[in-house]
Amino acid sequence: MITINEHYLKLQASYLFSDIAKRVAAFQAENPSQSVIKLGIGDVTRALPGACIEAFHKAVDEMAKDVSFRGYGPEQGYAFLREAIAANDYRARGADISADEIFVSDGAKCDTGNIQELFSGDIKIAIPDPVYPVYLDTNVMAGRTGNFKDGRYEGLIYLDSTKENNFVPALPAGDVDLIYLCFPNNPTGSTISKEALKTWVDYARDHKALILFDAAYEAFIQDDSLPKSIFEIEGAREVAIEFRSYSKTAGFTGTRCAFTVVPKECAAFDAKGNRHFIHPLWNRRHCTKFNGVSYPVQRAAEAIYSEEGKAQTRELISYYMQNAEMVCRGIKELGFDYVGGQNSPYVWIDGKRDSWEFFDILLNKAGVVCTPGAGFGRCGNGYIRISAFNSHENVAAAMQRIRQVLA
Repeated sequence: MITINEHYLKLQASYLFSDIAKRVAAFQAENPSQSVIKLGIGDVTRALPGACIEAFHKAVDEMAKDVSFRGYGPEQGYAFLREAIAANDYRARGADISADEIFVSDGAKCDTGNIQELFSGDIKIAIPDPVYPVYLDTNVMAGRTGNFKDGRYEGLIYLDSTKENNFVPALPAGDVDLIYLCFPNNPTGSTISKEALKTWVDYARDHKALILFDAAYEAFIQDDSLPKSIFEIEGAREVAIEFRSYSKTAGFTGTRCAFTVVPKECAAFDAKGNRHFIHPLWNRRHCTKFNGVSYPVQRAAEAIYSEEGKAQTRELISYYMQNAEMVCRGIKELGFDYVGGQNSPYVWIDGKRDSWEFFDILLNKAGVVCTPGAGFGRCGNGYIRISAFNSHENVAAAMQRIRQVLA
């Protein structure tokens, strides 16, 4: 008799964004003449940078000729892209990362979900609340939690991120083994200082723990005193893995390219306490279950690091940050407290009411889609997230509708 992985039955009924999509579809079916402005899911709306398109076309042309055609590439990514990442994203900011410590993939979502496969099923896991659902759900699927009860899974250590701590959680009270951190944070848009991040690195070193650091939104940091990488912190190479993505940085949500950094000193332990380096383990997993990102996509990603690509990417980031400023200004005028929007494309708003109730008000009365904070965890209830990923015109129109409904 074939049996299922019963841990999947512990998952909540649907993925947050699937639930939102169903509500929006139902509203549109009932109100076909009402336009809907979507400021919920973090999907970009502007075209790829011109430098990326040019590189993309050139690479496709190479694939059209026998002499320059390429088949399977290296699973870890082509050297030209890995070298560009190491030089521009790390060494330029004083972080000691080499090209062979970088693994190119088709998305940070995939990598943050898959990395947990390397670790035993009985480790203690610390996850922020609110949290990007993938961190949580993949560990539920792997059987590292108990049942869902009172808004949380049994067996996990939740790191409360609240207004009182500026949405930067405190260190765990006791020992944990695996720590998920995301800054700039999805969903709250909060950031962390170098001093605060160092306390996490020091904790991980003292407790033989590992930090999984999601830096997918680092390109939106405007304050240069803030760390863009955990590897700017002394000692992080021993205790951290970092995830990054081109999805929001350069509009690659539909193109799919990201990377994970696993330093060679980074280690975990077996049941006898023997130390094992994670780099070869992730390399084996990567080579076994992944065939690499396509050559044209990697050439397009490489173009981000050209002078033209850097300028065009900065313009994209600036465009979305102007949207974030527009949202912040409108929300402030309405008297709501918020965080984010200054170094992040997300604005986290204290709605002073139930998250889904606020979601329904904005959808049904304003035709604006946000993301209910409750979908990110118990500490998110009462909040909504508004994304800056849309056109200036749509964001302006959305904020005008919101003013009319909430004023």
